[in-house]
Amino acid sequence: MKSRYLLGVAMALSASNALAADLKVKKAPPAPPPPSAWIDTLTIDGYIEGGVTINPAQPFNKLNFGQLYTDRANWPTFNGVLVTAQRPLDPKATGYDFGFKLQLQLGQDMRYNHYYGLLDYAIASRTQFGPTEAHVLAHLPWVTPISEGGVDIKIGNFSTYNGAEPLSAKDAPLYSHSYIFNYGPFIHTGVMAATHVRKWLDIYTGVTTGVNTSIGWPGDNNAAASFYGGVGLNLLDGDLTVMAMVHHGPENAKQLNPLGVGWTNTAAFCVCNPTSANRTYANITTTWKATENLTFTTDIAYDRESGWNPISTTGLSANTIAALDGTFGTNLAGLPLKPQGADAYAVAQYASYKINDMFKFNSRVEYYRDNKNFFVVGFPGYFDLVNLGHGFPCPSCIFGGPGNVGTSYLALTAGLTITPEIPKLPIITGLILRPEVRWDTTLNGATPFFGKTGRTSSQGLFLMDVIVPFTLM
Repeated sequence: MKSRYLLGVAMALSASNALAADLKVKKAPPAPPPPSAWIDTLTIDGYIEGGVTINPAQPFNKLNFGQLYTDRANWPTFNGVLVTAQRPLDPKATGYDFGFKLQLQLGQDMRYNHYYGLLDYAIASRTQFGPTEAHVLAHLPWVTPISEGGVDIKIGNFSTYNGAEPLSAKDAPLYSHSYIFNYGPFIHTGVMAATHVRKWLDIYTGVTTGVNTSIGWPGDNNAAASFYGGVGLNLLDGDLTVMAMVHHGPENAKQLNPLGVGWTNTAAFCVCNPTSANRTYANITTTWKATENLTFTTDIAYDRESGWNPISTTGLSANTIAALDGTFGTNLAGLPLKPQGADAYAVAQYASYKINDMFKFNSRVEYYRDNKNFFVVGFPGYFDLVNLGHGFPCPSCIFGGPGNVGTSYLALTAGLTITPEIPKLPIITGLILRPEVRWDTTLNGATPFFGKTGRTSSQGLFLMDVIVPFTLM
């Protein structure tokens, strides 16, 4: 009897275990986590950056020509502190979604990042303050045959879509920047729509008040709108991307203030109607992730200004016109001038290789042709760039050479991005060191750079910056 009892207990336990195993197999899957609240994706972060640019040529005017953020020779630079508060759009959103971005900067880089009319003359110092981005965002789930993924809208102040290098130093490959970046568009005020036609195709269409402009007097220097648009391709599962963007519209200054007093190109003699002489910035940027650690980026640019470099309506030289006027008593010299325009074209090739978690190697080779010495300018004064943008005189602005000839620049740059491990600290999230060596020269004998006693045809630089990222929320 005892053995039969024990056998029954064993059979009951076996059945119980089998039932438990069966229930475990058939247990319902866990419920998906609830979606994040809108406020949960709000972040506030930024970085502090400082660096130095060593120029062994010791330029007499302390200017590294062709540079903007790194234009100060042999002297420490407080590039700035940049703080960003944002709630980005949810990339997985299937319904309406809204966000925003507010970015403020204090530092010496801000001299070049101003929107005209927004704190651009607030601080008479190399260290200045202002917004770099301030816009709202919306995702519209309008699925149609031409918008498979809906439409994203951006309204307000935003960074340019042109070119390979971003405005944020933390996201840039090198401390120094390319000529394409330095002398292309930086920021805009307007509306941009990104239509997600297919997973691999985006179409950008927008309108802005210009380059580095805001709205109204004195923010828009000519009160004319510009077109902004292009195409984005996302291929090979994201390993190959292409962005082709064009910004086209008037950029020359002519703006009346509320008292009716205006100025028209007093700084640079534009022979044009400032509301119809157009400037075009066009870029094609291709990024190929060749391997997990190796990335190549190619940036091709063409820039054109239609209203500059005046010549005589007759097309004759000044000496010939003077001789004719003297011989025949004509007044050919009194005829109105006409513009011949100015353009620049360039290509920059980047390579980036991640050596390990601490070291990344970055390089850039760039050719830049400024056909009329119009685009490449040195701005040693606190307000040189904003003065030129507003149409005010800029006697301290330095051009690469005479406007009737051009300069061909070649720049070779190599550097490391070093991200060492640091002890866990409140707020501070890391450390970035970027040592770099750069050599610039001209290919046509021009002498735009500076040495101890005057102009030179080449410039060698040793640079390094330190970036401390932080998170506040």
